[in-house]
Amino acid sequence: MQKNTSTGDIWPEIERIAGVGGEFTLRDEEILRHKGKLLKFLRQFSQKAGDSVFLNIPVKADVLDMDVCRAVSELYASLDIEFAGVSRGGNYLFDKKFFSSRAKTLNTLGLVFGFVMDFALVPGDSVRLFRDRLDFALSLYPNHVSFPQVSGGTKPKPTATFSTQDISMCAAVANAVETFYSAGRAVTWFLSSLAPLRMTPSAFFRDFSEWQELNNCGLSSSWRPGDASHGEIERMQLEFLSFKFEEKGCRELFEVVSNVVRLNGALSRCFGEGEECEVELSYNPDELLGAGAFDIKSFAENSIEEHSRVRVFMGDYGPTYRYC
Repeated sequence: MQKNTSTGDIWPEIERIAGVGGEFTLRDEEILRHKGKLLKFLRQFSQKAGDSVFLNIPVKADVLDMDVCRAVSELYASLDIEFAGVSRGGNYLFDKKFFSSRAKTLNTLGLVFGFVMDFALVPGDSVRLFRDRLDFALSLYPNHVSFPQVSGGTKPKPTATFSTQDISMCAAVANAVETFYSAGRAVTWFLSSLAPLRMTPSAFFRDFSEWQELNNCGLSSSWRPGDASHGEIERMQLEFLSFKFEEKGCRELFEVVSNVVRLNGALSRCFGEGEECEVELSYNPDELLGAGAFDIKSFAENSIEEHSRVRVFMGDYGPTYRYC
């Protein structure tokens, strides 16, 4: 993921990658800051690279008008969107309506996008505001959420509204999000699985960060989510979810959650790693992947158990499955 300093330097590298396949991250600020230049680049990229190069686009949300979003939707690409507010008069201001509108457009067009978040860097920020941003961010169904501070970015300093202890807690929660949600590829099922627990995402990840510390895979350990396989993280997800459903008195719903997590995980690994496997299920796989599974409680009450084993493999149009 190279740094690009001028538009002229970009195309030879893109053409080289297109010849062998791979990824390219656009880092030319001259392009990224201007809608017109970005739109021109995206159209040229489509002509030169097609779908042979996966394009990562780190961008601010105000650049993403409908024309840019439509151009991105025609590419094999992902957006990393800065998800931050501004300080005015010592107060931290965050425009939820603006981000909600942008996310609606992205989701309508079926774009893959993630949010890049920070904490304790802008004057007026606080733990309460960080938690509120995190809860709001996940309500918009980003594919992933990243926190550069956790992986060696700008280190915040204590302020009147953010103590050293607050910073440490937020860093642990951020690491928990990157582990469970992002590396765990949880976007398709996270909110529906969280609903029966009656917890906010920020509270859930605070508890998961504590669980990580107890199991030597937290921020204070040498373990990092980027070093783990998705299968390993899925086992962590299921173990923690099992614990939380037991703790919250809704253990009878965990079987549905387990089925949803494991089937989606198998399909994800088939697409991402080319892994084929067999999955044992307690419910019809078509129903588990349908809209009915978004309401876990209703699904458990109205679906008939159907014990089966399915083989997940790459079909002509992507990952699919058939009964064994």
